[in-house]
Amino acid sequence: MLTGIQTQPVSSPPMRKVLIIAYYFPPSGGPGVQRVLKFVQYLRDFGWEPVVLTVKDGTFPARDESLLEEIPEGVAVYRTDIFEPYEIYRRFTGAKKIDGVDVNNLKSADAGRSLTERISEFIRATFFIPDARVGWRRHAVREGLRIIRDEGIDALYSSSPPYTCSLIARDLSRKSNLPWVAGFRDPWTGFLTTPDRWFIPAKIDRSLERSVFSEAEAVDVAWTGIRDDALEKYPELPRDRFHHLPNGFDSNDFPDISAGERTDRRFTITYTGSMYGVRTPREFLDALCRLLDSGDIPPEDVRLRFIGRFGEEVHEMFRSFPYPDLIDIDGYMPHSESIRQLLLSDALLLVVDTTGDSAEIVPGKVYEYIGTGLPVIAVAPESGAIAELMKETGAGLVAHQTNVDGIAENILAVYRHHTGQESPVHPDREAINRYERRTVTGELARLLDSVCSDASGRAKVTDNRTREADHA
Repeated sequence: MLTGIQTQPVSSPPMRKVLIIAYYFPPSGGPGVQRVLKFVQYLRDFGWEPVVLTVKDGTFPARDESLLEEIPEGVAVYRTDIFEPYEIYRRFTGAKKIDGVDVNNLKSADAGRSLTERISEFIRATFFIPDARVGWRRHAVREGLRIIRDEGIDALYSSSPPYTCSLIARDLSRKSNLPWVAGFRDPWTGFLTTPDRWFIPAKIDRSLERSVFSEAEAVDVAWTGIRDDALEKYPELPRDRFHHLPNGFDSNDFPDISAGERTDRRFTITYTGSMYGVRTPREFLDALCRLLDSGDIPPEDVRLRFIGRFGEEVHEMFRSFPYPDLIDIDGYMPHSESIRQLLLSDALLLVVDTTGDSAEIVPGKVYEYIGTGLPVIAVAPESGAIAELMKETGAGLVAHQTNVDGIAENILAVYRHHTGQESPVHPDREAINRYERRTVTGELARLLDSVCSDASGRAKVTDNRTREADHA
């Protein structure tokens, strides 16, 4: 006979559910998809069950079917219809049908455009507000409300760009009264990718942007320049609404590279990503050419690898490089293969856009660069976010585009390490590990915990919503 107090088994509390609204989700490829995909992979570790709302047939810059296998088993993914304008654009401009959006369609404002391109850009800037994905909004809101009801959603998270995702989440939050964290990988209005809008559409776009920053319980920014840009535009916003959750890397994605896998022993510098418009390798190539011409680096001992999508102006730079045989150009690769190619290199090239706000830009791929432990050769502002990250982690060397001599010195210093001399960089593994994707996901989970806790004791004020006045 049993005596004493009998206790029931202790069970863990049920997971709360977050509805994640994201246009870029597998099979979309590219760096934009990695942030949300990693959140989805690790949120369960911190008490949150992700539910994803995305598109059925999106027009993605790149497709990576292999990423579908990385969606955790059992995660609910809802895919809805969307009206995409790019097919109309292609027919209007005579562009060929391709799998992704051609980077040559993403020309800078001062680049030469045909009449049809100028007309199509005017249409885009006037009618597609906040962006060309606005045709998803009606479908997504209708499906999102059904998901909230059927899945028992506790909170909302949106990932922008595209900024239409923020409007979908705003609409759902208004209708459901659920707390919402608005995530941003880039600034909204006034950024280098923003269409050149005339007065009325520009005013509408700014109004939408302000409403998102005002109504979200919290705003998650991938780099601090996004927060600073928002507060400069809207100084009345509380600074503590903005939370820096940096991009990162996942060491679980890094394969073990055996000694025999690398057959090319040349000094290999690898770049992954896109280049077009205000982001080009011109200064890097000029600096390397000086070293090759002077004999400081033997041409036969160098290999450059450019992996990704490149505008025609960048391809012309490759063709006109005096040592074209040193350059290997590969198209978009599946993410796992891209990581493998990084690890088969001696140094990694990072190039930041040449714009007025480039000092604050932190491309997401830089974290995978530093996660490899290989030297990073960064062509970026010498006082800014990239320079601070390189100093914090000890991962690389930085020289501005205008400092071609400095770029050449950095290349030469890393090359000399390749030949057996002391390394010019000393990675701080402890500092680097702070940017593990799982660690950053834990910060998002705590933010979701916080907004849910705050929401439990508050009622949203109708006056702040201005539902009747805002029909955007």
